[in-house]
Amino acid sequence: MNYMTNMTNMTPIDLSPELTFQTSRSGGKGGQNVNKVETAVTGYFDIASSQLLSDEQKAIITEKLSNRINSEGMLQVKSQTYRTQLENKDEVVRKMNELVIKALEKKKKRIATRISKAAKEKRIEVKKKKGEIKEGRRRIDPHNM
Repeated sequence: MNYMTNMTNMTPIDLSPELTFQTSRSGGKGGQNVNKVETAVTGYFDIASSQLLSDEQKAIITEKLSNRINSEGMLQVKSQTYRTQLENKDEVVRKMNELVIKALEKKKKRIATRISKAAKEKRIEVKKKKGEIKEGRRRIDPHNM
């Protein structure tokens, strides 16, 4: 089972108890299996009524995963990769946990660095050489000699 870490007290959390599932028929290859068996699984996670997440975490997830949240406020993930409903259900749980973990990860703050003196001098030297090359392309004016 895939676990995620609660960012406040670092205890393992598993979203699967709060997920609801809906099955449907998968598209694509599979012959009669596709036409008869509902193997595709869509998982729904109600962010607002979750007991596993803090209010702060709920806000972060709602903001970062807004493109995957439907009009009822449910985070939605679908899987139809496998030929069995159970494998697709496990895949939905794995994807859902992964999504929430990534959404709750804090980005590393960028540390500003200075350009070295040598790099500045090299840049100016390159600019001067380019200027000289362009200067050499000019027409010679006989009146200014």
